[in-house]
Amino acid sequence: MGARLAGWIALVGALSTLNYYGRFTDDNSSRTLRDTVYSYSTLVNGLVLYAIILGIVAAIAVDRWDLFALRRPSSWGRAAGLAISAWLLILVWEAVVTQLPIESPGNEQGLTPTRWEPAHAGAFAANCVLFVIVAPVVEELTFRGVGQSLLSFLGRWPSIVLVGIAFGLWHGLVEALVVLVPFGIALAYLRDRTRSVVPGMLVHALFNGAALAASVLS
Repeated sequence: MGARLAGWIALVGALSTLNYYGRFTDDNSSRTLRDTVYSYSTLVNGLVLYAIILGIVAAIAVDRWDLFALRRPSSWGRAAGLAISAWLLILVWEAVVTQLPIESPGNEQGLTPTRWEPAHAGAFAANCVLFVIVAPVVEELTFRGVGQSLLSFLGRWPSIVLVGIAFGLWHGLVEALVVLVPFGIALAYLRDRTRSVVPGMLVHALFNGAALAASVLS
């Protein structure tokens, strides 16, 4: 398991470093980048990146597919209750954070558009698939799946917290860590209680979808 863990740490470390490098060296502000959600190139680049990430994660977990925790929850009813509770807690925490003088994850990352562009509705819909389906699936398999499984030897709460921190750093953001790290911890706790990444995928998808919807409806 040592080699698998080293590979996972290397993957997360490399992507985090690249994202922070881009965050601090890009001359374009997040405000000028937000409309990339209306570009098909965003979809293509995102699909390529997530395919590479998933391929690496699959290579790390090869012959140990149980590491993905891609299984039905032990109880769908209990999982639904925990998922709704996690979702509500995330919403409450995000509402608290909006009162602070910091940017939201979507704004800092430059993914939420500043306005609705009907002429680019097709590209927007395509990118919704990327951010609401592809991203949650790949990231949950990467963090709450393989990552949390590999870190489980540290104990329940250390693995939950470390996965949450790694998830936050993965995005290469600064101010938004106050949202992303608790979000990652909540999803890791959900995975721990349900023994499945599926409920977390659904909550993650709802979070991303709500952010995109709010950006064009507000």
